[in-house]
Amino acid sequence: MTRVEFSLNGAATVVEVEDDELLLDTLRDQRLTSVRYSCGIGVCGTCTVMINGRTASSCLQLTQMVKGRDVQTAESVLGDESSRHHAVLEAFVSARAFQCSYCIPSMALTVAAALEHDPEVTAEAIREQLGGNLCRCGSYPQILAAISALIQNREQQ
Repeated sequence: MTRVEFSLNGAATVVEVEDDELLLDTLRDQRLTSVRYSCGIGVCGTCTVMINGRTASSCLQLTQMVKGRDVQTAESVLGDESSRHHAVLEAFVSARAFQCSYCIPSMALTVAAALEHDPEVTAEAIREQLGGNLCRCGSYPQILAAISALIQNREQQ
């Protein structure tokens, strides 16, 4: 067992994990349901988290790789109404950018991370970044509408 200390959604966290334990499994054990298992090979995006402000597939990260780092899930980035990223969630809801909603936490988290990393990011650049997030329901037009609304609102401010 390995002791891993890191920041999880802004809180100091200490876990004891097997050397081969994936971050995805550790986060699910912490009852963080926005981090979801699907492909297991980093191509679907449902397990997306932010590590030190950058998106990463938690199914490809060993938990011990985040020692001393800041890990954020959709719960912390999008769930708090006082968060500057809450507008992302509101845009998704307004555009009805969901159907089964299995992919939506990771989609919204990817958009929030893009906006945080580059406040001047374009809708096209965000669309490219979403290339690693799959939506099996085909809600892409609504997701793109939400992104366009976010960019328009940013430009009007």
